[in-house]
Amino acid sequence: MSGMHARGRVPAHARIPDAPPAPDFPAPAPAAPAYAPPYAPDITPTLTSPMDKPTGTAKSTRSARTGGTDKNGKGPKVDLATEITASLVVFLVALPLCIGVAVASGVPAELGIISGVIGGLVVGAARGSTLQVSGPAAGLAALVAETVLEYGVAMLGVIVLGSGILQIVLGLVRLGRIFQAISLAVVQGMLAGIGLPLMFSQLYPMSDSKAPGTPIENMAGLPGLIADTFANPQALIAAGLGVVTIVLSFLWKKMPGPVKKIPAALVAVGIGIGVASLPGVDVKTLQVGNLLASVDVPGPTEFAGLADVGIITAILTFTVIASAESLFTAAAVDRMHSGPRTRYNPELIAQGAGNTVAGLLGALPITAVVARSSANVQAGAKTRLSRTLHGLWLLAFALLLPQVLALIPIAVLAGVLVHSGWKLFAPEEFPKMWRQDRGEFAVMTLTTLVIVATALLEGVLLGLAAGIVLAALRMSQTVIKQHLEEDTAKIVMAGNATFLRLPQLIEALEAAAEAGKPRIRLDLTGVTHLDHACRNQVEEFVAQQRGFGLRVELLMPGPAKPVGTPASAPVADLAGERDRSAGTGLPRRPYAPTDAGPVPGPGPTAEWFYLDTRPMPEEYASR
Repeated sequence: MSGMHARGRVPAHARIPDAPPAPDFPAPAPAAPAYAPPYAPDITPTLTSPMDKPTGTAKSTRSARTGGTDKNGKGPKVDLATEITASLVVFLVALPLCIGVAVASGVPAELGIISGVIGGLVVGAARGSTLQVSGPAAGLAALVAETVLEYGVAMLGVIVLGSGILQIVLGLVRLGRIFQAISLAVVQGMLAGIGLPLMFSQLYPMSDSKAPGTPIENMAGLPGLIADTFANPQALIAAGLGVVTIVLSFLWKKMPGPVKKIPAALVAVGIGIGVASLPGVDVKTLQVGNLLASVDVPGPTEFAGLADVGIITAILTFTVIASAESLFTAAAVDRMHSGPRTRYNPELIAQGAGNTVAGLLGALPITAVVARSSANVQAGAKTRLSRTLHGLWLLAFALLLPQVLALIPIAVLAGVLVHSGWKLFAPEEFPKMWRQDRGEFAVMTLTTLVIVATALLEGVLLGLAAGIVLAALRMSQTVIKQHLEEDTAKIVMAGNATFLRLPQLIEALEAAAEAGKPRIRLDLTGVTHLDHACRNQVEEFVAQQRGFGLRVELLMPGPAKPVGTPASAPVADLAGERDRSAGTGLPRRPYAPTDAGPVPGPGPTAEWFYLDTRPMPEEYASR
């Protein structure tokens, strides 16, 4: 090609002489079974069409995929006795959690019960997830407490109402699955950042004391709390009840026989009531008022608060966290059973409906809860009936037996929440993440620390930003190799070349220019993605070096053409005008067309551009 300039796509692999040419269209399929799913290797060869499947196969396949639903979308057959038993188990788990979350959130206990009732009767009756149980969640307790402290209990209803409406809108526009597109490290960091402050905040009511305030203040006040607890016999009794509750929560599942099926929280409540009733024991117990009287419907004054940017921010925060927690819980619950899978958009609408009703009644926000959902699955529930009935039991208990709730020591409920906070914190996930992916570990740890140090929204946003940066860096994995030959400085680049790797690319190009060789060869055929910034830098470098009189060869990535396809004949440009067809703005040099045919190139997806084929300088011609 001496003295000639060739431009166009050339295949980077040589033709194999004995290989037959690739057909333009798929060859006719041989007479063989046309229906042989990879998941069913035992299909007989006689089945040549899906229509040849035996009667009932499609139905059984659909049944296995949807957990027993029939062609009309109906669920499995209801075992009424099992559903009622499961609903009672869920009720016993939910009752202390509803009250404990309300206390931890800084609102009356009745509001927690109201949210639990709504989670059963409204969300439980809606379609979406079958076995997932909703109610007030410990994961939102710290955020609710912070919101109530800043805006008051009256504004909580408006915030929850706005969050519920927004959830319904997101479900209607089918954005339910968008919440799954969040880095797992951010989610785990968020849960850990929620669980850690929850634990430290509940250590104070577990000793019948009041928490100082922020998570940092709560942690700093622990030495004083311990000293005050040991100095007060009644506080020591309360702390003992809390410790017993935590120990039972961890060890109760190891109990033999059917005893372990009784919820540990219920056992702890029973022990707490018994100890609190002993003579000489004076620990704080739950104060429960009239359930109906605690309903606080937001009025015009509260709705006027929507003009506050802080209220709008709180609504968005509640929406994102409640939706993400509910849908992540749905995915976890789906792994616990083989029944119908969660439909994410209907489930998001159901959660929104529950939060809308809760907001209208001035109650706590609602999310799906792992503890109640797992209890529902383990109790053998198969339909939505069990989770709906559990809301009915909560309502009946609160209306008919409120005096029993007043016997429950607050320390016991705090102990239940300390255990919930530990499960959210999940310290074993940190070393596990370290072993699996240290970059994700950094994102997870950063999210947790920022939430603890500042607030939930700031931590989640910073964690998402860190996750995006980490993903961008990993998507920009670029390998740049340089080496010198007698007359050539070569640069070979592979991977994803984005602006994040621009400094590395510039450094390599400058090194090639400073090598003092008369020829520079840039091989970019191994690059899978070349963004505008890197491409522009390469093209500017090529134009600049050619302007200095150097011989520069640039091999760019591009789609492969079939072997043997001749390159389109380029138009000679003797005036050195810019090549508009290439769209690169690089000057073209004169050349003479050749009929030599396709020339093997450097790679299977190579496209040759701007090959500088002028004769080598005389001092290199003899080499």
